[in-house]
Amino acid sequence: MESLASDDAHLRERCVSSREVYRGHFLEVYRDEITLPDGGHTGREYMRHPGAVMIIPLLDDGRLVMERQFRYPLDRAMLEFPAGKLEPGEPGIVCGVRELFEETGFTAREWAYAGQLHNAIAYCDEHIQIWFARGLQAGERRLDAGEFLDVFAATSEELAGWVLDGRVTDAKTSIGLLWLQQWRAGAWPLTWRSARDFEVEAQQGDSAADGSGLSSDA
Repeated sequence: MESLASDDAHLRERCVSSREVYRGHFLEVYRDEITLPDGGHTGREYMRHPGAVMIIPLLDDGRLVMERQFRYPLDRAMLEFPAGKLEPGEPGIVCGVRELFEETGFTAREWAYAGQLHNAIAYCDEHIQIWFARGLQAGERRLDAGEFLDVFAATSEELAGWVLDGRVTDAKTSIGLLWLQQWRAGAWPLTWRSARDFEVEAQQGDSAADGSGLSSDA
């Protein structure tokens, strides 16, 4: 077996033409004609998505704030961490603060950016930023029109059990659990700051707009 290659030139596909076939409220569907690495030609169908933010909210007793929400494409209620769609040009921290409050009623004293994930790489460019929140203070949530969800607290052990037995199949929540476990084990450090500090750095136009490029500490 070969070692990991240092570049991807031998794998790269190149767009010849692109056609929008559907534009919805926030999703766009395209069909592109592409050139393959061996010179062949084929088509690719995919969706463009504005991106989202997931929040891992930590209560003072160590439990996690989670949601139970019906997801129409799967025709079932899903257990998941709070999350929401990014508005155009919106820093991740701004989205995270808004979604945490609107969906759960909580505000947070400190935030930490963990990273991002791509949850449907074969057919969608959606990326989800992963943020942690702690020092939570409860308030009255403000759900969007047409939004219905339960908010509850769970331990990380309970969440791990639900992933194991299949009650949790949401990809972002499973990856959020991995991040939580690694952080608590001291393997993956986080930098904790106030939301305002992250917002100021985002306004300065540097990589802090999404939390990347920051030094980390536990």
